[in-house]
Amino acid sequence: MEFTNSLLKGKLIKRYKRFFTDVKLNKSKITAHCPNTGSMKGLLNEGNEVYVLKHNDPKRKLKYSLEIIKSQNNLVGVNTHRANKIVNHGLINNLIKELSNIEIIKPEVFFNKETRFDFLIEKNNEKSFIEVKNVTLFRNNKTAEFPDAITSRGSKHLLALIDAIKKGYKSYLIFLVQVQNMEKFKIAKDIDREYYKNYLLAKKAGVNFLAYRCKISSKKIFIDKKLKIIDE
Repeated sequence: MEFTNSLLKGKLIKRYKRFFTDVKLNKSKITAHCPNTGSMKGLLNEGNEVYVLKHNDPKRKLKYSLEIIKSQNNLVGVNTHRANKIVNHGLINNLIKELSNIEIIKPEVFFNKETRFDFLIEKNNEKSFIEVKNVTLFRNNKTAEFPDAITSRGSKHLLALIDAIKKGYKSYLIFLVQVQNMEKFKIAKDIDREYYKNYLLAKKAGVNFLAYRCKISSKKIFIDKKLKIIDE
């Protein structure tokens, strides 16, 4: 996935009201849209290097969006709306080895009245649902974690993936690690023990869990490397 314009480098002042981020850009202060409503745990230290995208749409109230934060010398992609685009690019270009040579890719497909999965894919007459989770949390230099806050919605998706298996589909959950230099991935069970419990249930039921790290720059973000998932 390539950015429409090159990103502009600035310094983080603060993020507030979930959707707003004040950034020092050159010698001015601008307010950028924050396209991540999560906790963004560990990323929001004042003075962190950030990268914003300037938009040309005259109808936008905020002309900039926050795209990348540099934390502990790692670039982190924080725009959750880009996660599905990155995975879609990965599916089309066979960057996810377990899901290569897919014949049909359908985004945003309803499984039932309450649940919509990110993708429905087909290969050799076999249908699979894929749910994508954007990962930005890391508390040491090499291990990414999810979630960064309690997520009842995340648990709901795990249970729905189990239900999909019972109805004859294959189920995948991709942890898209938008953090440079990570080598492993794990569930942050100290943050959300219920999610960890449902993760173990889903794993036992046959849900396929994958973690892939992205390569990140101010011009593009794309899937780069599979990470080992560790259960602790």
